[in-house]
Amino acid sequence: MSYIQKEYVVGCVGKPSSGKSTFFAAVTETAAKIGNYPFTTIEPNIGIAHYITRCPCKKFNVFCKPVYGHCDEGFRYIPIKLIDIAGLIPGAHKGIGLGNKFLDDLRTAHVLLHIIDVSGNTNEKGEETINYNPIYDHDWLCTEIEMWIFNNIYSNWSSITRKSKSSNYTVTKLLLSQFSGYGCNESMISELVLKLKLNDLTDFSTWDKDNIINLVREFIKIRFPFVIVLNKSDIVSEQCDSNIVSFYEKYSDKHKIVIASSLAEYFIKKMARQNYIKLVRNGETYNYDSFLTSEELNRSDNVSLKKLDYKQKNRLNNIRDMVLFRHGVTGVQDAINTAIEMLDLIPVFPVKNLKNFSNNTSSDETTNFAFQECILVPNCTPIKNLAKLLLGNINKKVTSIETVGGIQVSENQVISKDLNIIKINTETC
Repeated sequence: MSYIQKEYVVGCVGKPSSGKSTFFAAVTETAAKIGNYPFTTIEPNIGIAHYITRCPCKKFNVFCKPVYGHCDEGFRYIPIKLIDIAGLIPGAHKGIGLGNKFLDDLRTAHVLLHIIDVSGNTNEKGEETINYNPIYDHDWLCTEIEMWIFNNIYSNWSSITRKSKSSNYTVTKLLLSQFSGYGCNESMISELVLKLKLNDLTDFSTWDKDNIINLVREFIKIRFPFVIVLNKSDIVSEQCDSNIVSFYEKYSDKHKIVIASSLAEYFIKKMARQNYIKLVRNGETYNYDSFLTSEELNRSDNVSLKKLDYKQKNRLNNIRDMVLFRHGVTGVQDAINTAIEMLDLIPVFPVKNLKNFSNNTSSDETTNFAFQECILVPNCTPIKNLAKLLLGNINKKVTSIETVGGIQVSENQVISKDLNIIKINTETC
């Protein structure tokens, strides 16, 4: 991905009873209440989640105040959209159930989280059962997406063949015209052309169904990266453990896999929000790895917690044993972070003052909050592209570009983890 987006959308898919709604609620329930977000409209099936990354405020010992999201002990919470894509059942590509809406929503997402009930206690329709193999869930989801795109492309193949023989179409332009309806861009099509070793002389008239299906499959790999979220991992059984192993054996070289318990995450966050527990985070990571109750607090802790009843205490102890002890974390935030990292995005901090990293050129320290803005930008994006986005239609000319220490950088240099604090100097045209 080389195009800068104003917003990034993570699509949350999963059959009924997979725990998708609980996952969605655990991630989004308090997000909108914590900080502002730059999105114009939020529909009922869209929530705000956060990509969490290191904020440079700690490194430079400054106080930051983000315009969007928030910063917590040096960890930046960057808002992203999470869309709950409903209607996933076998036959969705035929319009069964909410199939048409499912596929229409799918094209708005940049990356997909497939929430899977790894316990094997629900079948492909989400009905209660035993000994179901959840591997099938991802297999038929991939088939649904393949057939949705294949049927559309195949029905138009004669037109594609005819246009391929015209000098007005390069192979990239031709395929972009066919696949653009699925939310792709020219960069993705260029990658597809390179992957399949296509060129302007490729004779599509000789292609059969197998060739077209292969084209579609390679397109899906580029356009719809997946994170497989093995949910309900807190259900301890030999079958659940065996299913987890099977997923890693089959898919670890194709997709990112995260083990999760969204129900545990939801309950822990609820208890923390209601002041029953205090989350404890390892300072090296954004994740909390334990929590404290009122009975476990030291007297020196300047915190007052409510007392737990027997039922609450028992449930939290089970979460400690079945989730945090076995897996270290609930995995829910890891799923969100993994999704964004699959897009190879860099958090960029545009500033106007490299001395205090604020957007204020004055020396008044009371108003100079550092790193107020943060933009997710594809890795290796030329800085001149970032400048165009930031300046918009403002009638100004870029005179120079600087980074930390006042070091001059070229507009042709590219964004990276080591070059992500940028000051763009301009003058009125």
